[in-house]
Amino acid sequence: MRDAATQNTPWDYLIRGAKVFDGSGELPVREDIAVADGKIAARAPELPSAMARKVIDGCRRWAMPGLFDIHTHYDLELEVAPGLPESVRHGTTTVVIANCSLGLAFGAQRKDGADPVVDCFARVENIPKSVLRATADKVDWHNPKEYLQHLNRLNLGPNLVTMVPHSMLRIEAMGFAASIARDPTEQELVAMEGLLEKAMDDGYAGFSTDALPFHYLANQPNTRKTIPTQFARYKEIKRLTEVVRRKGGVWQATPPKNSTIGTIRTFLLSCGRLHGKPLKTTVVAALDVHSNRKIVWLARLLARVLNSRLLKGDFHLQALAAPFKTWSDGAVTPLSEEIEALRILTETEVEDREIRQKILNDPEYIDQFKAMWMHGKKGFGLARLKRLLRLEDYAFNRSMADMTIDVCPLKAWEGMTFAQVYSRIRALKTGKTEPLADNEAMLIRDYFADVKDEGDFVLAMLRAFDREISWHTVSANRDERLVRKLLMDPQLLPGFNDSGAHLTNLAFYDGNLRALKLASDGGDTDVAYMVRRLTSDPARVFGVKGGTINVGDRADLVLIDPSALRRLDHNNTVRRQYRQAFQHEQLVNRTDGVVPLVMIAGHPAWNGDGFDQCLGQTRMGTVLKTTF
Repeated sequence: MRDAATQNTPWDYLIRGAKVFDGSGELPVREDIAVADGKIAARAPELPSAMARKVIDGCRRWAMPGLFDIHTHYDLELEVAPGLPESVRHGTTTVVIANCSLGLAFGAQRKDGADPVVDCFARVENIPKSVLRATADKVDWHNPKEYLQHLNRLNLGPNLVTMVPHSMLRIEAMGFAASIARDPTEQELVAMEGLLEKAMDDGYAGFSTDALPFHYLANQPNTRKTIPTQFARYKEIKRLTEVVRRKGGVWQATPPKNSTIGTIRTFLLSCGRLHGKPLKTTVVAALDVHSNRKIVWLARLLARVLNSRLLKGDFHLQALAAPFKTWSDGAVTPLSEEIEALRILTETEVEDREIRQKILNDPEYIDQFKAMWMHGKKGFGLARLKRLLRLEDYAFNRSMADMTIDVCPLKAWEGMTFAQVYSRIRALKTGKTEPLADNEAMLIRDYFADVKDEGDFVLAMLRAFDREISWHTVSANRDERLVRKLLMDPQLLPGFNDSGAHLTNLAFYDGNLRALKLASDGGDTDVAYMVRRLTSDPARVFGVKGGTINVGDRADLVLIDPSALRRLDHNNTVRRQYRQAFQHEQLVNRTDGVVPLVMIAGHPAWNGDGFDQCLGQTRMGTVLKTTF
């Protein structure tokens, strides 16, 4: 309610003279935007400034609806830092949670000694187990409806859209042990259908599953098993997606990577021609994987075929607007989970360096590791041919020239690639160069004396530094022109920022800004198109209100400085910071100067220089429920 002193100034804010992209895809117009009581009160040229308590200069700025981040793993961060500042500062005002089958809709689910929140989230999110356990300790809800009520009691920054996570649904109906061991009984499958339908009636947007070989459990004795959703067969997925289809919801999924036939069969579920009604489906992800160049071509072809008039699908592959740059803490990186010889190291407890040293010095493991590392790199045969043609089976291409050291106890090696360090060590051992420091000579003597080839060298690096070395590589989206083409493809949808996941391994919080920058190469027409793809289009796909700034709409809007956006080196925005909420370091993005204002329901959450003091302390966003 307004007090008496503000009755004569009916608008809280007036944004003056911005170039307005309204989310419709139409070309922008230059006009003012008035905000009152959390909503868009007026839009027109030359609105009277005297009617506003505060006037914000929008000249030389773009105004647009708040941006959607459709693939996040913020489920745990919401419990410790509900303002979600690392997304808000980049213009995101709505996030989708409970992706990849993981979430908190059914509470802590601690039964029979199992701790699913820790087991399912620790390796996926790379959040310390102590933080996960502390979060699970505070859980006081037990079903999806209570979870929505809990979320709406949080001091939310962005709005939330949530889905029913299949792994947790399986655990709820079958129990944890059974969910990672067998098919459901008919009674259990009927129970899953009922729980899913009830949750969607309560406002959940849909249902999420996962089939990629990157998500493993974190607690013994299950560290070599994948999360529960990956034990589901086609029949189970079909039965559950039929509930989603009937309710008009959305299915978020990942493809079964190692089965082309399985992928086609699974995603034909999107098609109205075969199943009576299209099923809205959003899939991770359309990436130009460097080690296998056919993947992106097949992905685009699949989208076109499924969405054709013949099959009548509603299928949306998500396209990442950035090079897929991943950081590794020693051997711990999302890419390692796909490769057994690396996954063995990631199965260990974070603090258990002694166990990893035993593994790294075990003769059988050494042979296994070296065989993996050198596979396809020498000799003749199919593996060598596939590597030369960039048709390999793994996303990680194992090229030392592509592995750049970011943080290292031996500071002299920071900024070097593994290939450069390897060459340096060989030169030092033959006396062709001098040590950069005494500790370099000592390190080489202690750990690298017996190095004979690449495999030996990488093993020596892991023995010497364990998780204290951080290095990065770009495994996909190296060609910016192709990335732009993917983003502009109407069959795809910008997404897969993975915000909130892999704290020290990924940082794509500014993915939406990257998409806008790439689109800006085509002028206002392409920017208007991209704004629509980041706002009203995802609102439609997920069945929620938002993504527009028409009069009467919730005032979720952002200002962008197009000059600063064009100057932004969007391949150099990653920073390291310590997050007290996680008691852990995190990779984040900084795009200072690009976003002068982020407003959520009429609250200025970010002003270009810093956050409003109310972010995370006062409720700004809300849970956006779907109405079917």
